[in-house]
Amino acid sequence: MSALARWRGRVDYEPTWRAMQRYTDQRDSEAPDELWALEHPPVFTLGMNGRPEHLLAPGDIPVIGIDRGGQVTYHGPGQLVVYPLVDLRRSGLGVRELVMALEQALIAFLADVGVAAVARRDAPGVYVDGAKLASVGLRIRRGCSYHGLSLNVAMDLEPFARINPCGYAGLEVVDLAALGVRLTPADAALALVPHLWRTLRLPGEVCWVS
Repeated sequence: MSALARWRGRVDYEPTWRAMQRYTDQRDSEAPDELWALEHPPVFTLGMNGRPEHLLAPGDIPVIGIDRGGQVTYHGPGQLVVYPLVDLRRSGLGVRELVMALEQALIAFLADVGVAAVARRDAPGVYVDGAKLASVGLRIRRGCSYHGLSLNVAMDLEPFARINPCGYAGLEVVDLAALGVRLTPADAALALVPHLWRTLRLPGEVCWVS
C-alpha cells in the first residue's frame, strides 16, 4: 500500500484541523497514510488540557482550543507544519515511538543543513542550545494519528513572547534563519519528508501529490 505526501501551501487552521478529523474518522484499513505539509496564517492553539494562564497577551491573533495534547503554541507564516495521518496499527508504532519518530526525522534533517539539535524526554520537540526550534503535538483516534509537528523556518518570532510556549515560562524560541539556514517552508518540506518517510515506516518511495 502506498503513502502520500501533500504540499498544501498556506491554509487556515480550523478547516485544516476539521479535514484531519474527517480523514481520520472516515478512513478504513485500506486508506493510505498521508503527510500534509503546509503553513498557517497567525494563530495560537491551546491543547485539550491547556491552561489559559499560558496565554499572556494574545492581542489580535486568534486563539483556537483544539483536541491535541500539550499546552499553547503559535503557528504563523514562515513555519513549516507537517501533519502525519498515520495508521499506527499498520506501522507498528506506539504513541511514544511516534513522538520519537517525528523528533528523529527533524534531528536528521537538521544535521543535513548543519544544525546540531536534540530532543528532550520531559518536553517533546527539538531544541538547539536550549532554544525550541520545533514542536510536537498529537492526537490518536481510532488507532490513527493527526496533528503533528511545526518547525520554525523563517518567521516573525514575536508572537511566541505573547505566550508561555508549550507551557514553559521564559522558554526561548529560535528559527532556522537565526541559525544561518536560508530555506522556505516548501524547501524544508521537500528535505524533511524523506526522513519522516523512514522514521514513520511508510512504504515505498516518497510520493508527492497535489
